[in-house]
Amino acid sequence: MTNLFDLTGKTAIIAGASSGIGVQFAEMLAEQGADIAILARRYDKLVAVAEDIRAKYPERRIIPIECDVRKEDQIIVAVQKVVEAFGKIDILLNNAGVVDAVPIEALEEEAWDRVLDTDLKGVFLMSKHVIRHMKERNYGKIVNTASMLGLTASASVPTHSYNAAKGGVIHLTRGVAATYAKHGITVNAIGPSLFKTEMTENTLFAEKALKMYNAVCPMGRPGNPGELNGAVLYFASDASSYTTGQTLFVDGGWTII
Repeated sequence: MTNLFDLTGKTAIIAGASSGIGVQFAEMLAEQGADIAILARRYDKLVAVAEDIRAKYPERRIIPIECDVRKEDQIIVAVQKVVEAFGKIDILLNNAGVVDAVPIEALEEEAWDRVLDTDLKGVFLMSKHVIRHMKERNYGKIVNTASMLGLTASASVPTHSYNAAKGGVIHLTRGVAATYAKHGITVNAIGPSLFKTEMTENTLFAEKALKMYNAVCPMGRPGNPGELNGAVLYFASDASSYTTGQTLFVDGGWTII
């Protein structure tokens, strides 16, 4: 059998790749053979990420593109740049995200909109404009970053807008998968639990929240760097050719209890 996880010759877009798990995903896809376009609002950070990956994998093509996934006009331009640079788009990783931890009675409408627009609307807009190119070739792999908090709730940290957005991502994944399966496009999601990132460090890694998490999680710890890579690679590669509309929770067992 050929290596089902080999991404040689594939091209990928990663939205939300300026820090955290997005950087890990970019490095992993490059290691597996893919050429990559990395998107985020913070262009200076994207340039640094691109330079680091090129240093490790000089044979890979990697381009940084400034893009706010809340803005459809910016997405249209970014997707066109990727098509012009690579000629095709095989893989889309929708990883851009923000979080707020505010009780609902104190949650401002602007803050609610910021989270929903980034975490859910961004997935919709990126998928809308990439999937058109995938349809032309009758091939595509879309991987969305959801969360265990799209399925469960947190008693210690009030992440209401984030929960709502990630629950939407899970069901949007199902709907888009059902529509585009006949076009050779699979759409799946990962549901991480607690991983230390720039976004979670000051909220879900706060002492009280972390203590509660460790006490309840069957594995008794947060996720370690790299422990999401296997799930992402499965969905991004031909190993998942008959899998679509699924959310794989990488959560140390949190959602089974």
